[in-house]
Amino acid sequence: MTEPHVLIVEDSALVTDALRILFEGSGFRVTVASSVADARALPPDDVADLMLLDVTLEDGDGLELLMEMRAANAEPDTTIALTGYDDPITRQRAIDAGCADVLVKPVPVRELLRIARNYTA
Repeated sequence: MTEPHVLIVEDSALVTDALRILFEGSGFRVTVASSVADARALPPDDVADLMLLDVTLEDGDGLELLMEMRAANAEPDTTIALTGYDDPITRQRAIDAGCADVLVKPVPVRELLRIARNYTA
């Protein structure tokens, strides 16, 4: 069995570095995109099992990126929105865009790993 593939779309290098170490150390294959542009440049045939998607990126809206990926048949099996905004409007936008869940940062490491394992099992 191949390792589950996690795509992390997040513009904070501190966050992506920590998440890469966490997930790779737990048996996941990790791809990181630090912007909408980086995510658009990823190979369309290497679709992730799980995408952790920052809603607000420096160069665009993460939820719009998800819709673009869907239109290009490059949408990950599951997307979880990561956001610093704990409000019902942001949550509803993410769910409407197709996210399976919305997590407010910072997310406890154990919880994030448990969620990732559940969605990639």
